[in-house]
Amino acid sequence: MNKLIKILKYIVPYWGYALLNVIFNIISVLFSLVSFALFIPVLQMLFKTTKIPESAPDFSIYNFNSIKENFYYYIGHQISIYGELQVLFYICLIIVGLFFLKNLFKYLSMFFLAPIRNGVVRDIRNNMFTKILILPLSYYTEQRKGDLMSRITSDVQEIEWSIMSSLEAIFRDPITIIAYLITLIIFSSSLTLFVIVLLPVSGYIISKIGKSLKRTSAKGQKKMGEILSIVEETIEGLRIIKAFNAIDTSDENFQNTNQKYTRLMIRLYRKRDLASPLSEFLGTLVLVVVLWFGGKLVLGNQTSMDAAAFLVYISICSQLLPPIKSITKAFYNIQKGAASVERIEHVLNADEVIIEKPNAIPIKSFNEKIEYKNVSFRYEKKDVLKNINLEIPKGKTIALVGASGGGKTTMVNLLPRFYDVTKGEILFDGNNLKDLVIYDIRNLMGIVTQETVLFNDTVFNNIALAVGSNEVKKEDVISAAKIANAHDFISALPDGYNTNIGDKGAKLSGGQKQRISIARAVLKNPPILILDEATSSLDTESERLVQQAIENLMQNRTSIVIAHRLSTIQYADEIIVLKDGEIVERGNHKNLLEKAGVYKRLYDMQSFV
Repeated sequence: MNKLIKILKYIVPYWGYALLNVIFNIISVLFSLVSFALFIPVLQMLFKTTKIPESAPDFSIYNFNSIKENFYYYIGHQISIYGELQVLFYICLIIVGLFFLKNLFKYLSMFFLAPIRNGVVRDIRNNMFTKILILPLSYYTEQRKGDLMSRITSDVQEIEWSIMSSLEAIFRDPITIIAYLITLIIFSSSLTLFVIVLLPVSGYIISKIGKSLKRTSAKGQKKMGEILSIVEETIEGLRIIKAFNAIDTSDENFQNTNQKYTRLMIRLYRKRDLASPLSEFLGTLVLVVVLWFGGKLVLGNQTSMDAAAFLVYISICSQLLPPIKSITKAFYNIQKGAASVERIEHVLNADEVIIEKPNAIPIKSFNEKIEYKNVSFRYEKKDVLKNINLEIPKGKTIALVGASGGGKTTMVNLLPRFYDVTKGEILFDGNNLKDLVIYDIRNLMGIVTQETVLFNDTVFNNIALAVGSNEVKKEDVISAAKIANAHDFISALPDGYNTNIGDKGAKLSGGQKQRISIARAVLKNPPILILDEATSSLDTESERLVQQAIENLMQNRTSIVIAHRLSTIQYADEIIVLKDGEIVERGNHKNLLEKAGVYKRLYDMQSFV
């Protein structure tokens, strides 16, 4: 129930629709009560199974017998004037009208429920996606992408079908049950008390099965996450799977996981489908007990109800079964959906880690220097960086080199606050990075990485991503592409800048993708540039074009370059050599070669190759 309450909090913005839904449900129930409570006695009088009163007693709205006798007297008076068939005709018309109104208001209640159902699901999905954008990169190293996709798709869909589809029962059926119970109490409080005692017994039995349903559902949703992860990893690694003839192995792995999911879902549906027949049987059992017990009271003259009133009582009591059955089904669905709620909450409640201070300082320009001051960084109990001290003056080019795993990428990832330092501080124009507005910091930086990130969109939109496609002129995009040596090949594409480049830029070569990435950085025109092995995976011709584009990009900017190919960073103002997270050497290209240390060894190895 706590999970349901957490979901229902999303309904608050739609309280107006919820209020209208409740009002129309109440009106619909009232018309239903009038239909059952009033017209069964009328038909009894028409067919002479009940004696028509000769006079009407004093009317009192608080006295059920007074209301009944006055109503009987009025109908009898109409029969004596117009005849039985005429009155029966009018009653039939009134019954049709009442049922029309009942169903009209029932539809109106559903009409105003639709924006709530879909709006809540939209809000949950929006919150999920926003959270995915905000969470630190470290969160995704511990999560499978397929599982996250499962949470924002199938888990949210499960909430829509399991919980939001139950809002009808949550909003309507309790009102119906309460209205019917009040009417039954008016008929006979003692007999109704007997009914109220019996109902929780059946409810307890149903709840025990519901808890089991929730456990099975949680396992099923987790297994669906595994399936999506396998599919996502298979598509990305399809070239390797084919190259190593691992098709049969991959297929067997997927089929085994899929079979486990199928078994879980069979158990799940069998338990869920038990809700309807079980609730109907228990409801019928309650009704039979009431019929026996109430009939015993009426036949033994131990209650004020006569046979006609008892018939109405049983009719109304029987109408309790559908809403109780509906609530039972809703309870099962909510238990099933509760597992999805927990999985979604795991993302929504995840620690953001990279948190901006409430009074963060805005910064719109870079004027002096960046300083790493006794910086250490630890990840999963491993020291990645140790006591780094480095100054990067404005307008200078700093190169980071060293063996893989030395901490180069981690060091630059600390600048845009993808991660936060464990010890020490990074100063930006004298201000601690943690004291500044995150958006402003990142707005001053342009990043070009080895693994080019492009989106399944047009060339234009991929370049314009840095500033927003609605805020940039095509002339500016073309100008950026020319600086990045990309304009010629873009113009040769089928639709030029409006050509869709496919998933991750699959329609382009590695060098073309990298030049579009550089054009994106050029368009942003940042004062600080971070280049993370931007040419290491390219062929010689592509590397030449990309390197020329990078040199164009780096003009008049503060640049931090990570490179494996040492020939590309000989021009750097200072070269920092990292080993096992520590700075072991620093200087320009010439000085480092003269030292004949780690840098010289790396340089000689590449020269030999």
